Amino acid sequence: MLLLGPAFVAAVAYVDPGNFAANFSAGAQYGYALLWVLVVANLMASLVQYLSAKVGLVTGMSLPEVIAKKLGRKSRIAYWLQAEAVAVSTDLAEVIGGAIALNILFGLPLIAGALITGAVSLALLFIYTRRGQKTFERIIVGLLLIIPIGFFAGLFMQPPDTAGIVAGLVPQLRNADMVLLAAAMLGATVMPHVVYLHSALSRDRHGKSEKLELKKLLKATKIDVGLAMMLAGSVNISMLLLAASALGGEPGTDSLEGIFAALGSNISPIIAGLFGLSLLVSGFASTTVGAHAGAVIMEGMLKRSIPLLVRRIITIIPAVIIVGFGIDPTQALIISQVILSFGIPFALIPLLLVTSNNKIMGEQRNSRVIIGLLSAITGVIVLLNLALIWLTLAG
Repeated sequence: MLLLGPAFVAAVAYVDPGNFAANFSAGAQYGYALLWVLVVANLMASLVQYLSAKVGLVTGMSLPEVIAKKLGRKSRIAYWLQAEAVAVSTDLAEVIGGAIALNILFGLPLIAGALITGAVSLALLFIYTRRGQKTFERIIVGLLLIIPIGFFAGLFMQPPDTAGIVAGLVPQLRNADMVLLAAAMLGATVMPHVVYLHSALSRDRHGKSEKLELKKLLKATKIDVGLAMMLAGSVNISMLLLAASALGGEPGTDSLEGIFAALGSNISPIIAGLFGLSLLVSGFASTTVGAHAGAVIMEGMLKRSIPLLVRRIITIIPAVIIVGFGIDPTQALIISQVILSFGIPFALIPLLLVTSNNKIMGEQRNSRVIIGLLSAITGVIVLLNLALIWLTLAG
């Protein structure tokens, strides 16, 4: 019995516009040297997303619901505020990414692009509420499969250097800028909002499962997570490889607009157009997932919900304000990732505590090996995100 779908929805967050900016910048500036970061990040994400899904299957609750049961009223409100701020910050990057894509493809003003991106995400969420989770999952997976087409085509036309790939698998950080990029790539990989969301997607698909069925579902979930993270990892790696092979040392590739122009001149306008299409699809899909995650967080922590239209209007306002005031969209993406980094430990530490708790998880509690691995992942991400914040402020 396969449980394919929930992990693919979560995987959309791993190929959002923030990943585009970080991966292409890393490849353009340092070639293949930071390839190892993406490999490590994908392995980390696989474990985290599986454990999140397991919470939903074992308890029949989302991770925010489980956390809420352990907190008092004031603590729940405080926790909800930071989690919601993280979801809004993530949504900011995704809406801006969609706006940039519409600008480079069709010349639309950024503010119009932001509004269109928000409207499309609202339409997709409307489908979710009316047609159910399975239909929503099929649409999101379909969008996810569109994203890598341009990157794979670009790599076919501009093959990467094999020796460079092998060398890039060896961990190396030669200067502060490389540390900054590595922190951005790794620290933003385990997205807090999808850690919350994945548990809810699994819960909504099956609810709390009985012992015999649970074993089958957990096995199927491993396959779901493995395939989804393999796809997301391949897309991220292809971004870096394409940038390294086609944009290495190219001036002006520190922005999504510059990357689009460089791909058009260095490879072909078709590949540049496919890059823009991938960015657009990424913005549409990821902001939909982000808005859904925000709803899950509110429902789990406060036992309240607001209409999707109202939520969509509220969460799109920051992006519209930023592009309306002419703030550099790429810089806005970076700032949103810095804000996002603050929420990562608030998601991973509770995930570690919940999945290691015998009263909550029973026989499915974490083994000592998993506890050690998740503790190490949490520590590494916290340290690298602290480095990201410090270097960003220092710069």
